[in-house]
Amino acid sequence: MTDEKRPEDEPENQPEYESADGFVDPSEPVETESVEGESEEGAPSASADGIEEDELTVQDILDAADREAAEPSSEHLADLRRVTAEYANYRKRTEANREIERERLTGGVVAVLLPVLDDLDRAEKHGDLEGESAFATIAAKLRASVERLGLTPFGAKGEPFDPTIHEAIFQQPSAEVDAETIADVVETGYLLGSTLLRAAKVVVQVPSDG
Repeated sequence: MTDEKRPEDEPENQPEYESADGFVDPSEPVETESVEGESEEGAPSASADGIEEDELTVQDILDAADREAAEPSSEHLADLRRVTAEYANYRKRTEANREIERERLTGGVVAVLLPVLDDLDRAEKHGDLEGESAFATIAAKLRASVERLGLTPFGAKGEPFDPTIHEAIFQQPSAEVDAETIADVVETGYLLGSTLLRAAKVVVQVPSDG
């Protein structure tokens, strides 16, 4: 009794694999072409040499900074000079504004004491501050205290008249002077630092025609 092969025992539509002689064994691995420049995973490949040439490293940046610090460009030198000058001007303005504000605050305090100082001047003219009396001692301490705050009195007999700091309340023609001169001080003037706190009220001698 012979075994007969039935059609269902044979695989249907079995694929054919071509080889050099027309067919290949399906059990052998199939080689595929790889695109030049891509890895097996399909990503672009790059050599280590390429990365070092194309990418900027931290060391490159540090080296460039060292070169710039050693030999700065003319543009950077100009920027440095400009920034330095601006900072110096800023410091000067800040210091000047601080001094002006200090004088303004001190002037507000000292101005309250000017009437007391005027009384001391009148008492001195009348001879009340002569000797070593307690009144004279107190007057000397008060004057020394306000001078330490920067208050400076001005205006004295015989000084040239200056309309920017002197206020003439009376004029006397005189043949003894050839320029306007202070003949008497009615009220002492005061400077606080470089600020005019009060002009001096004076009697002025003016040259006479005859």
